Amino acid sequence: MSTSRCVSRLHLLNRNSSFATDLPHALRRSSLRCCRHEPAATTSSLHFRRMASYQAANNSTVRTVITPSKAPTSTTAGSAAPAPAYQDLTEGLNDFPVTFDESGNQIDWARSFHGLSTQPFSKEAADILLQPIPADDIEVKPDGIVYLPEIKYRRILNRAFGPGGWGLAPRSETIITEKSVTREYALVAHGRLVSVARGEMEYFSPEGIPTATEGVKSNAMMRCCKDLGVASELWDPRFIQKFMAEHAKEIFVEHAINKKRRKIWIRKDSKPRYPFRETKGFASSNPGA
Repeated sequence: MSTSRCVSRLHLLNRNSSFATDLPHALRRSSLRCCRHEPAATTSSLHFRRMASYQAANNSTVRTVITPSKAPTSTTAGSAAPAPAYQDLTEGLNDFPVTFDESGNQIDWARSFHGLSTQPFSKEAADILLQPIPADDIEVKPDGIVYLPEIKYRRILNRAFGPGGWGLAPRSETIITEKSVTREYALVAHGRLVSVARGEMEYFSPEGIPTATEGVKSNAMMRCCKDLGVASELWDPRFIQKFMAEHAKEIFVEHAINKKRRKIWIRKDSKPRYPFRETKGFASSNPGA
């Protein structure tokens, strides 16, 4: 009697095609074996317990699907925090220059002084390098220091040697301190070493280190150009004094946000940039003060 009742339940189970399709074949076979060897009450309770456990497992699997955008995180007490997915640039860039075998045909610009002072450049190149800098190209920093923008150094080198006729070769790895970045570069023109200088640049957060490395390269190029005579007047005290008297002025400015005032230098044909605006003296901006 018990066997016939279990077989009838399996017959009804197989008629329910939606659930019979999901129920594993091994589970149906296990139910049939129980019907043949176990009493009716035991077989019925065991069968429905297995169906309930299968449905619970199936439903839990659907609810715990992890989307690709989020990785699973461990919530075990005392587990270590996951390692950051980015490199801490303040520990260094590990970019030491590539060295070559001295017996090869390539020149190791990280160590070589090949071609240094072997012969002067052509007169055409020398005239471009030594020509006076137009006053319109010279800029003034707020502290009164005059300078030539780095892009104008590159234009002079391109006119003198041609695009691709010069380059900067690193001579050391990038050194990162708490507040600045520095690296040594060699200026090479027409296959000859021209000058070696170390560039430096400050940064204010680790995210600014990549930009600072570009500034280091430009700063080294500017220092190397001094040996070629490019913009040499910007290091001449007499020229600086005359230029400042003719083309620069000192003014008071006020910060648009915190209302603090200070004194800065600008060109006479320029105006202060935001967030500063020109004002008069250090008097308070509050009329009632």
